Amino acid sequence: MRTYAGHSTAKASNELYRSNLAKGQTGLSVAFDLPTQTGYDPDDELARGEVGKVGVPVSHIGDMRTLMDGIPLGTMNTSMTINAVASWMLSLYIVAAEEQGAEQAQLSGTTQNDIIKEFLARGTYAFPPGPSMRLIADMIAYTVEHVPKWNPINICSYHLQEAGATPVQEIAYAMSNAIAVLDAAAEKVDASVMPKVFSRISFFVNAGVRFIEEHAKLRAMSVLWEELGRTRYGITDEKALRFRYGVQVNSLGLTEAQPENNVQRIVLEALAVTLGRNARARALQLPAWNEALGLPRAWDQQWALRIQQILAYETDLLEYPDIFEGSKVMEGLVDELLDGARKEMAVVAEHGGAVQAVDYMKSALVESHRERIARIESGEQIVVGINKYQETEPSPLTAAGDGGIMTVDHAVEQQAIDAIRIWRSERDQARADAALAEVARVAKSDENIMPASIEAARAGVTTGEWARTLREAFGEFRAPTGVGEAAATGVQSDAVNEVRAEVERVSEALGRRIKILVGKPGLDGHSNGAEQIAVRARDVGMDVVYEGIRLTPSQIAQSALQEGVHVIGLSILSGSHRELIPAVIDTLRERGVDVPVVVGGIIPEADVRPLEDAGVAGVYTPKDFDISVIMRDIVRLVAEANGVSAAAGLPPHAGGAVEAAQHA
Repeated sequence: MRTYAGHSTAKASNELYRSNLAKGQTGLSVAFDLPTQTGYDPDDELARGEVGKVGVPVSHIGDMRTLMDGIPLGTMNTSMTINAVASWMLSLYIVAAEEQGAEQAQLSGTTQNDIIKEFLARGTYAFPPGPSMRLIADMIAYTVEHVPKWNPINICSYHLQEAGATPVQEIAYAMSNAIAVLDAAAEKVDASVMPKVFSRISFFVNAGVRFIEEHAKLRAMSVLWEELGRTRYGITDEKALRFRYGVQVNSLGLTEAQPENNVQRIVLEALAVTLGRNARARALQLPAWNEALGLPRAWDQQWALRIQQILAYETDLLEYPDIFEGSKVMEGLVDELLDGARKEMAVVAEHGGAVQAVDYMKSALVESHRERIARIESGEQIVVGINKYQETEPSPLTAAGDGGIMTVDHAVEQQAIDAIRIWRSERDQARADAALAEVARVAKSDENIMPASIEAARAGVTTGEWARTLREAFGEFRAPTGVGEAAATGVQSDAVNEVRAEVERVSEALGRRIKILVGKPGLDGHSNGAEQIAVRARDVGMDVVYEGIRLTPSQIAQSALQEGVHVIGLSILSGSHRELIPAVIDTLRERGVDVPVVVGGIIPEADVRPLEDAGVAGVYTPKDFDISVIMRDIVRLVAEANGVSAAAGLPPHAGGAVEAAQHA
């Protein structure tokens, strides 16, 4: 039983972990901040506004030592949600454990370490696909021999569902990913070791509110995993063939509107992974009710933990054999999912496997997510509090001045910058330089990266230095956006057609087609919303500039200037909007770009006015689910900014989100 936790500083996060363990949590689940996840130090330009926001910054062995202070690593089970720099974080963890007197063979836990889903859904990649898979294989080979109780990778279907995957896609892409990982590992270890490798592969899955279908999905994954082990890798040990998975239930379905409804959603989703004994999760972490609003507080995390404890100890959930065994409904649903997944796996295989099929899978996910949003917009898919039963009483849960969430003091970032500069000045620089030189040498060879990384951790090398060394060896990479490949004019409705007509009239009045730049400043890799805005803008007839994630304010301003855009849409879900949005607007003004800027993301109500004061024309949050309304607002903003509203035959106000904010 875990809660996903970490924020601000290593010291503050350590206090939170010890408090959660005292409340009955039985394992740790470490959330790292975005600079750490993507391999940047706090003083890097790209880390601006992101330090300590969505997790804890861990920049060197001193931070890891503080983070795990007083927690016995020789007996603790620790899950680390880290991917691109997973081998580095494990190196730091190993050294911190050694300092406590624990041997590597004692350590138990999991590193997420799934890079394919980063290219598809989450965006916290650091290196190109090939070298990234090499790092994963190195880590698998090392842990199987030296850290045998460690799960070196979680194949993460979780994030695929968050990006819009259907159950069939989630199964197929996860299993295709697992094949790519196992094939890479097979090149690093002797064939006799493959049963051990196979047995240490675990999965991190999602469970949505359609919990019967979700349970069937997990039974199907169990069947496919055993089938894969027997037929492709020759595994015969029944224990090694077990489908082992951990879960955080769905965050995609959590709502900002009427957030108290999220509690019952979370409970129902937990049933999907606990009801049937033959397909039950090995580890469970539940999101908090307010994760659609921002960063949960300690009390919110306690509530999520208590849900698990009540299910485990007060209900009879765990007392019976598999209650779905022999169910015709469940068997039929599992067979249906297996058939669809096998067909989709065959398509991935035709593209050359998961690594080569990243572009195909990404565009398929963008398309699936577009279809999901269209169902919600049309009312075909009901989301209580969003498109039905919107009438509500004021929630006492969000009535406090803090908006019902925890906010990280921006001063934390400067403290981290100061601290890492002191760390560098006080370490043995010659030893750090020698360790980095060895990492660079090994990166260009076929040797395992782990021993050099562990020595670099001991030498006081920083996260950014380790990652920069590998970037120089492996090269830079930008993942596909999936926007260009998504089917054109995929959504057809009266609302879309009306906006398309307005785009035509305004474009004619302007003398050229409306052009929008969609940008994601900072390190936030949650690009699903930005992708859907870009796709819909294209569908209603705008020219779209979308370059993906991880852009600096300067890059966004330069692109806006070069492309001659009429409007800019910025997306941030990491909590860094108060710092990064004004920085983008200031940079635009410096470059002489004077166009409306709208912002979308997880933005607390208290932050809306400061953003408007900084020059933002409109703010959208998850409650603004109807993209056609957003598109209409954007078209009319462009018309007003260019003085062509009358010429385009537009009424002064449409009553959409932007107009409502401007005229409240």
